[in-house]
Formats: sequence, structure tokens, C-alpha cells
Amino acid sequence: MTSNTRVVVIGAGLAGVRLARRLGELGTPVTLIGDEEHRPYNRVLLAEVLAGRYSPDVIALPAPAELTRARVTGIDRQARTVECADGSKIAYDRLVLATGSNPVLPPLRGLFTPDHVLPEGVHAFRTMDDCLGLSKAVRPGVKAVVIGGGLLGVSAARALAQRGAQVILAQQSERLMERQLDPSASKLVRRHLGDLGVEVHTDLRVRDVRCVGGAVRSVEMADGYALDADLVVLACGVHPRAGLAQAAGLDVRKGIVVDDELRTSDPYIHAIGDCAQHDGTVYGLATPALEQAEVLAELLAGRAHARYTGTRSLTRLTLPGQSAFDLAAFGETEPRPGDDVVQLTDATRGTYRKVVVRDDRLVGGVLVGELGTVGALARAWEGAEPLPDDGPLLHLLTNDGGS
Repeated sequence: MTSNTRVVVIGAGLAGVRLARRLGELGTPVTLIGDEEHRPYNRVLLAEVLAGRYSPDVIALPAPAELTRARVTGIDRQARTVECADGSKIAYDRLVLATGSNPVLPPLRGLFTPDHVLPEGVHAFRTMDDCLGLSKAVRPGVKAVVIGGGLLGVSAARALAQRGAQVILAQQSERLMERQLDPSASKLVRRHLGDLGVEVHTDLRVRDVRCVGGAVRSVEMADGYALDADLVVLACGVHPRAGLAQAAGLDVRKGIVVDDELRTSDPYIHAIGDCAQHDGTVYGLATPALEQAEVLAELLAGRAHARYTGTRSLTRLTLPGQSAFDLAAFGETEPRPGDDVVQLTDATRGTYRKVVVRDDRLVGGVLVGELGTVGALARAWEGAEPLPDDGPLLHLLTNDGGS
């Protein structure tokens, strides 16, 4: 690829910014297009802005100079241009879609006004604007209902509680963060939220959002029970933002399908981050997005050997403050028949450590509380090498292993 190759990146989130910066360092000019008014920021830290711990400036990303603020409305693959809402066109030789994901808005009665906007007091929690809108609305004593008990819902509920809100978290499944945590670790998360005054309800399906005068007043459960609400936060997950790719005729399944060179079905268009589906997987996490950005930067800078072969990603949630809480989860946290499990629990200190071993290989683990061992465990898991025979698991669980 020549030095005057025009690389255009759509999306100024973690993946897009990392790619643009790396391309700049490698001497490849790039145009980064972002559709938010704010400086690019680290979405992972929005809950800390909501909690009042950080200002928006603190979570800003060091964006490259060549940042164009525009909303892309279409891709002309024949002409190799992207079309923007203001009528302008930007030419590319290589196009990268780093469009991220959109919040899942559940099919609840009353969720939208006749104008198809969310009622006053109902907020998604995905963007800086969502975060700032919530920050403005929350005050001590306000009644807030968080719908969704995954990573995002837990973070939002905790942040609102730290701002003095009366928070109820409603989770449809039987436990919090069920995708990452086993039942024991999930109970510790629930206990932590309870200590902050968050009322947690699991196995609870929300059916209806009740509004008066265009503003939310309550949410109704499937069993008919109603919860008063001044604020409702929708934390029901995300789905890849793939509309541009779909309209352009690219292969889109769960996300925008890419190969090991992060190419879509059009060899001049790539995709990375939350919007991309590689080898059947849409990760929706920061670590894979950053790894994909690094690999694609190498490829676009002419280093043809680079390949992306997937990420074995570790979920880590650090909730700082007076009532600090740390957890990490990786791999398969629930054992299959025949697996070996080593588990250490200290109820007094609120710590929990568990690893799952299959055929002498570490296949997963969960740690809550002190995470000094997480580095050594993650390295053993990522390496996928047989564990030594000299009883290393207790050592890994009880020592920091040099991490």
C-alpha cells in the first residue's frame, strides 16, 4: 500500500481512535469521521462520569488531528466515496467501519412517545449525551429504575446510588451478570449493590412504562406490580451498528462479517470493534476492539504478515470509591461434567476465587475482591498450555504470580 493511500475510518470510539493513531505513527494518512459533538472518549468509563468521580475531560481520548465531525449516510462502493448528511462526499481507497453498537431498546408498552422519542425521564446509557442527560436528572432521593442486570446495568445502578438516588435494578434472568459470572460471584455483586442501598430484583420482567404528560411515572412488571420511577435507565445490552454496511450490500449476520485481515465482503472495506463479526463472534468488548485496531493498522501500513485470529478476552469490572469492588472473569466459569474446580471463599473479606480445569488446562475462572492473582491466572489461561504436575493452582490462586 502506498503512502498516499486514502484511509477513511467511520467511528471515533476506542477502536477507530486507536486505529487512526497507530496509522499516524506508522506514517499512513487517515481521515477519522465521528458523529458525536463531544471529543472522542472512553465509553468504558461513562459510569464514572455518571457517579461524579470523573469529568468528561478525564475520559477523553487523544484523538488524531484529522477528525471530521459528520454523520455518514451512505457508502458508494463503485465510486469509493462515503456520503455525509450535509451532502459532502469523502473519497477513500480503503474504508474502515468502526461504527460500534447501539443500545437494545426493549419492546415495552409506552416506551416511545407518538413522535418515536423516549419519554422524559427514560434514558439509554450508551453515549456521552446519555450520560450527561442522566447526570442532569439525578439528584438525592430521586427514584430510579435500572432495567438490565448485566455489566452496564450494574455499573449504572451503582453510579446512581452513589449520587444519592433510590435505585431499583430489575433483571429478567435469575442472576446478575450471568454472561460473565457464576452464581457465587453474582451473589457477591448483589451483596455489594445492596450495601449501597440498591434494591435488586431478579426473575423480573418489565412489561410497561407508564407516563403522565410525556414524563415517566412508573414501570409495571409482568405480574402487574408497579414501581414508582422518576428515572428509568435502559441497560438491556447492545447490538452491532451495521446499518451502513447492510445498506451498502456487505455481508452482515450478527455483525459485519470480516476475515482474518478484518476485510468485509468488499476487499476495500474493513470493519473492527463492536460492529464486526469475526469467526462467528461479535465481542462487544474493549480488548478485542483494540487488538483488531492494532492488527489492521499493521495491514493498512503495508505489513502484510499481520492477521487477527481472535481474542481470549477477560472481563474486568473495577468499581472505585469508598465501597470499592473488583471482579474479573475469563473463559468458561461454569464447569462441565469431569472438570476439576478449585474454589476459595473468604466471606469476611468478601473475596471469592474459582478456577475451572479441563484435561490439565485452565479453561476459565472468576475472581471477586482482591485481584492480585488475576495476571498469573490469565496468562495460564491464554497460553492454553498443560499445567505442571506440582499443584500450581493453589499457588496461582493465593499468590500474585509476579503480576
